[in-house]
Amino acid sequence: MNNQVVKNTVLFITLVLIQVLILNNINLFGYLNPYVYIVFVIFYPLRKDKGSFLFLSFLLGLAIDFFSNSGGINAAATLLIAYIRLPLLSKILNKTDFEYQSFSIRSLSFGKSFSFILLLTFIHHFILFGLEYFSLDSFGTILSKSLLNTLFTTITIFIVIVLFTKKK
Repeated sequence: MNNQVVKNTVLFITLVLIQVLILNNINLFGYLNPYVYIVFVIFYPLRKDKGSFLFLSFLLGLAIDFFSNSGGINAAATLLIAYIRLPLLSKILNKTDFEYQSFSIRSLSFGKSFSFILLLTFIHHFILFGLEYFSLDSFGTILSKSLLNTLFTTITIFIVIVLFTKKK
């Protein structure tokens, strides 16, 4: 079996278990909850088949929904960020900086990787909380929860990146 397939499978299963067993039980100040499972979307190789990547992202969100009893909102948010990941990355990076074969989130400058992760996380959270509340009357709550959880999740993701990836 391919080494990259094994890494992606282990990452997928590990992120689901960590999110469901540990992180879903964290509720700081009543509403801060890190959604670190989106690291899978960030780290998935760019040159792989886009259809299988979208399917795996949907399965990841669906697994989180299944264990969290959240009715498909994680699947929708994760599928959307998987779909817009490459166009967003091409907008943030210059054409000369963008190499599919040697791309690594740790090889980017801090500003570019921070912008990419922050935007992707905010979009995920805005869709997630928008579908959770599903009311224009709750727009302020959706926006505030999205912003605060984005900051908390982004900090947590950077801690994960520093601790568990190699600098290239």
